[in-house]
Amino acid sequence: MAFNNIIISATCLVLTLLLPLASCTKNKQIYVVEFGEHYSEGDKLTSHEIENTHHSYLLSVKGTEEEAQASLLYSYKHTINGFAAFLTPKEANIFSEMEGVVSVRESQSRIYSLHTTRSWKFVGLDEILNPYWEEKSNQTDGDLLEKAKYGENIIVGMIDNGVWPESKSFSDEGMGPVPQKWKGVCQNGTAFGSSQCNRKIIGARYYLRGYESEFGPLDEKEDYKSARDKDGHGTHTASIVAGRVVPKASALGGFARGTASGGAPLARLAIYKACWPLKGKSKDEGNICTDIDLLKAIDDAVGDGVDILSISIGFKTPLPYEDDVIAKSTLHAVKKNIVAVCSAGNLGPLPQRLSNPAPWIITIGASTVDRSFLAPVKLSSGTIIEGRSITPLHMENSFRPLVLARDVVHPGVASEDSGFCLDNSLQPNKVQGKIVLCMRGKGGRVKKGLEVQRAGGVGLILGNNKTYGNDVPSDPHFIPATAVSYENVLKLINYVHSSPNPMAQILPGRTVLESKPAPSMASFSSRGPNIIDPNILKPDITAPGVDILAAWTPKDGPTRMTFQDKRVVEYNIFSGTSMSCPHVSAAAALLKAIHPTWSSAAIRSALITTAIAIDNTGNPLTDETGNPATPFAMGSGHFNPKRAADPGLVYNASYTDYLLYTCSLGVTQKLNVRYNCPKSVHEPIDLNYPSIQVHRLNHTRTIKRTVTNVGRSRSVYKFIAKSPEEYSITATPKLLKFSHVGQKKNFIITVTANRDKIPKAMFDSNKYYFGWYAWTGEYNVVRSPVAVSFA
Repeated sequence: MAFNNIIISATCLVLTLLLPLASCTKNKQIYVVEFGEHYSEGDKLTSHEIENTHHSYLLSVKGTEEEAQASLLYSYKHTINGFAAFLTPKEANIFSEMEGVVSVRESQSRIYSLHTTRSWKFVGLDEILNPYWEEKSNQTDGDLLEKAKYGENIIVGMIDNGVWPESKSFSDEGMGPVPQKWKGVCQNGTAFGSSQCNRKIIGARYYLRGYESEFGPLDEKEDYKSARDKDGHGTHTASIVAGRVVPKASALGGFARGTASGGAPLARLAIYKACWPLKGKSKDEGNICTDIDLLKAIDDAVGDGVDILSISIGFKTPLPYEDDVIAKSTLHAVKKNIVAVCSAGNLGPLPQRLSNPAPWIITIGASTVDRSFLAPVKLSSGTIIEGRSITPLHMENSFRPLVLARDVVHPGVASEDSGFCLDNSLQPNKVQGKIVLCMRGKGGRVKKGLEVQRAGGVGLILGNNKTYGNDVPSDPHFIPATAVSYENVLKLINYVHSSPNPMAQILPGRTVLESKPAPSMASFSSRGPNIIDPNILKPDITAPGVDILAAWTPKDGPTRMTFQDKRVVEYNIFSGTSMSCPHVSAAAALLKAIHPTWSSAAIRSALITTAIAIDNTGNPLTDETGNPATPFAMGSGHFNPKRAADPGLVYNASYTDYLLYTCSLGVTQKLNVRYNCPKSVHEPIDLNYPSIQVHRLNHTRTIKRTVTNVGRSRSVYKFIAKSPEEYSITATPKLLKFSHVGQKKNFIITVTANRDKIPKAMFDSNKYYFGWYAWTGEYNVVRSPVAVSFA
């Protein structure tokens, strides 16, 4: 039910249709009331009975049925046990004194943000492209997709901003009946009815109450009051996971032409729209999700019976687990063995900005594939400068004057802003008929081209600064345009300064395959270290998140600049960890189809320990500077679904293991989990995780780990390690022998500081050194990254 149609109270009945909702609740705040962990399985209460219980608690405080009903926003039944409601501070205090109530907290109105033809081929789902990635095959017999039956009957819950159900990517042609385990619904709303669901999109819901209580009624010119996607983001991510095979797909007149397909093309999709446009902001700045809406979306997904949660959403700064609704709700999802996959965020390359660091979540960074969209710059001197673009517009076959933005701005523009082509900053008399080199950084990339166009320019060259380095974006501009690396910016500036008449031409863009090096890390991908718990290394892995072709909504242009971009595309090229997350969600769906008894931790372990840390030139993965990428950017490396299907060994962890981990951090009670922590618990670093992070190592640290054999019955694994000179990594024992599948082996990793190799000035707890260890067998390499800082 749409929130602005809820009757707030008898006195507000007439005003509800006329005034914003807040006018009737101005003296009240949203509170979340929790009753501790879920009702026990023995209680066998239905969702309706749980909701009635929540309502009865409200009724005892509110006094009338109408007021209690109007105050209740959401009842949470499958993750936390509680509800969100409008309460006065006095009412909240009464609740805090009630028996059975363990927590009453005012909603902080935290705003979470939303963070293909080639990518699946690149990671080897139809053929192996990279011989360097097959030193140890780790291959299952036969084709991974066939073994997984293309993900058939695995249900992926997409927590996002909706879907465009008419896209060819969501056809249900040839698909079997909806799995019997499905308990969800197809919610009616604006331009979305039950007929929009089918055997591919098997359910859809939307959540507005938190959004509208915070920002007022949804502007239906900006979005649909339903699960329909008017933005493109949710459609894009859903088709990356489970889009059907669509031949001859491309974007913007031919870029990335090929056969589009999701990673698990027969998996089922359940859509949970919890994110909405923020008034007065661009979609990149203001597509937001309130905490109570997001919590309800995940809560419903868990109750509906999803197998995978794909969440391309995060908070702008890392939150403690007890304050992060994604962390809290996915912990409960793990209890039902649901795999939670989340994006790391788009706040790189600065460190310590990573979202979703909880160890029960698979956290994904973003990297490139071996496909580029080249649109070079040709100088009148004959020099060719490499550039990238997916702009479908071409310049006339002639040279035009080339100028630097900082040289053609209005006199009043501040010097620190002069090179960025900000709105109304350029002088038309100095730009008319020219190509302008604008620097990347301040302001939107596509908006810079609009400013050049406003001033009469005929072309844009977008230049990277030193921070972005070699990470060059491909954008669909409104005028002929291309983007260049920092190195090439320096060449262009030198050319302009050294030539009496600098002239240039932007050549038409084209799609180039098997480009090198690939993959490499995207500069925007959020980096560790994990500041919530420095014992857990994050992100876990990286996956394709740069220039990904996938389905789009016809109600928004390829740039998402709704009121300026009237271009209509069925498929769009987009970048972000939002795109890398669903790649891993699809891989998790395939693994779950092949190994239905595996825990969510086993699936994460398989993905982490089989990831690839070298590119298609045989060299270590690089970042935007061209230097080797660290685990704080790439985790264990680039995911490889084929290898992950046969990992050999896995690091398993149960729901109870995660509770013991929260005990070691002292946050179990804050998470309102019904669990009595033992008097003695392991240290957080001893959670059975497939990677190791040691914070402030003094001399020696021992770390306990357990692996489970999921490969061949009789197998032997030898220990190997590689570490920098500052520390050493050893294992006890050094040999693991297994006699049957399912057998477990314990071992201890010892990390020892080589203090004579570390100058005292280098003892900085924020400075990490990276290595790895692996268990290597006849058919498998089980590799784990290690990060160490010193006290």
